[in-house]
Amino acid sequence: MSTILIIGACGQIGTELTKKLRAAHGNDNVIASDVREGNAELMAAGPFEIADALKRDQIEAIVEKYNVDEVYLMAALLSATAEKNPAFGWELNMNSLFHVLNLAKEGKIKKIFWPSSIAVFGPTTPKQNTPQYTVMEPSTVYGISKQAGERWCEYYHNIYGVDVRSIRYPGLISWSTLPGGGTTDYAVDIYHKALSNGTFTSFLSEETRLPMMYMDDAIRATIGIMDAPKENIKIRSSYNLSAMDFTPKEIAESIKKHIPEFTIGYEPDFRQKIADSWPQSIDDSRAREDWDWKHNYDLDTMTIDMLKHLESLV
Repeated sequence: MSTILIIGACGQIGTELTKKLRAAHGNDNVIASDVREGNAELMAAGPFEIADALKRDQIEAIVEKYNVDEVYLMAALLSATAEKNPAFGWELNMNSLFHVLNLAKEGKIKKIFWPSSIAVFGPTTPKQNTPQYTVMEPSTVYGISKQAGERWCEYYHNIYGVDVRSIRYPGLISWSTLPGGGTTDYAVDIYHKALSNGTFTSFLSEETRLPMMYMDDAIRATIGIMDAPKENIKIRSSYNLSAMDFTPKEIAESIKKHIPEFTIGYEPDFRQKIADSWPQSIDDSRAREDWDWKHNYDLDTMTIDMLKHLESLV
């Protein structure tokens, strides 16, 4: 049984990923870590270590303490947040990756998961059915760091044989964790506001179409690519990943099927420019071919599940 370390375990993805991996591998075999204490349930359920992803010695100490085999590096500064602090966004997103890649290069860990994002694409990228290989000219600090990270992952695999695996997440939607500073966060907040206020103001325009995915599918994809045989992983930069795409208007209409009185308004802010630079739909055929990726949720099935879970929390 592998021993797994999750760096950034208290974040939007890390919280649910930690729970799933502990259910599969046993609580004691999955070490959660973050720069500060977070989710109390997550911390109580298994090993938890305070660690700064920018401090290689802290990460290495955990790897050695628990004889870690696999690392999921989920620590990052997301798109909208990184635009407010570009230097720190670059430092966190890049140096944390180098620390883990170098530990693997030195033989101290066997396998790495590192997430990329649709933010690697830019305004010159084809917006419809964006292919796996295409023009990338990202216009945000987050996207620039993810594009650079993809190149370094491929380099470390080709030159040093590091088994690093990656997927380009679209916008992610979850009922269990609050938004974390991303441009697609409106699609999480809208469900909370629909139930609490009956109205929502979107920071993106009504016709802004973006690729999206329900968190359950994102977690399955993350674990799926790590569980796939090594020979099946033929792309070592990062795989396109997709499930659905929709606009704020369309998600509001899906919610209205269950909350007819729900209303939505639109006040685009600085995040509109970021969203306009990203694809509207993604071609993820290589992930489906190479390691048998399949999504389970579309917009309406996601809405049903989101509202069901959020209503139970009220």
